[in-house]
Amino acid sequence: MPPSVATHASLLLKAAAAAAAAPSHLHPKPFFSPRAAARIPPPPPAAARRLPATASPAASRWFRWPTAASARGLCSAPHSGGGGCGEGMGSDGAGARRRRVPAVNGVAKEAPPTPSSVPPAPPRLLTLPTVLTIGRVAAVPLLISTFYMEGPWAATATTGIFLAAAVTDWLDGYIARKMQLGTPFGAFLDPVADKLMVAATLVLLCTKPLEISMLRDGPWLLTVPAIAIIGREITMSAVREWAASQSSKVLEAVAVSNLGKWKTATQMTALTLLLASRDPSLPAQDVLVTSGVVLLYVSAGLAIWSLVVYMRKIWRILLK
Repeated sequence: MPPSVATHASLLLKAAAAAAAAPSHLHPKPFFSPRAAARIPPPPPAAARRLPATASPAASRWFRWPTAASARGLCSAPHSGGGGCGEGMGSDGAGARRRRVPAVNGVAKEAPPTPSSVPPAPPRLLTLPTVLTIGRVAAVPLLISTFYMEGPWAATATTGIFLAAAVTDWLDGYIARKMQLGTPFGAFLDPVADKLMVAATLVLLCTKPLEISMLRDGPWLLTVPAIAIIGREITMSAVREWAASQSSKVLEAVAVSNLGKWKTATQMTALTLLLASRDPSLPAQDVLVTSGVVLLYVSAGLAIWSLVVYMRKIWRILLK
């Protein structure tokens, strides 16, 4: 029997003997009956008061020793989280710490895991840059509708829609980098929105050119750079899709460079000038058309040049 149990039993026996010897008017209702005191085993001798390796049958009636099954989850280093054994104290086998809550109707329940074990929330799909990119895609049908409308405001509306799309093309990338709001869906949709807007504008300008001397004498002036730009965009989309399935070095080789940014800037400027030149109220239509066509050829040259640079990078990596 453990020493603490033996000492407690001795104190109870002394209290019971004192209560029995006291007069009845001083202690009319004893708190410990002699019959219950007779059931308590006498304390063992001092030599035998040591902690046994296993609990004796007599002691097990008063103190229940933890068994191997009930000691599941205890380690030599408690609360170590599995440092010295397979499961730490309070571990449920999955690494998430849980705590016991009071039993309800005799059934013990476990509290929900702590916030450290809860998986992080998935990233939001519709961030501000993604909403701006979706707005550019939705503006393509609106651009086509206003282009074929008649009226003094049609050319202004078409130019305003394209200019707003060009501004949001820069703005959504700036917000995504500055506020850390980039998403995989936005990274996929941003180049798609740009190519849709540019290709639609080029096709519109080629199908309905202005009736001025420059474009009347050379109707192919807009067709050649349009084919070069659209063909380059289709080729680069296929190359980037193929590079995504290759190694990381190939994917880095087709990343957007400064040359591609200059191509986009001159391309947007040229298309804005060509759309604005359709406004009959502007006095210098010939100057706007000439400037737009020249910048469009510069943009087509940069597009072809950037394509050659990307292909050379990929070819060097494949030869290694």
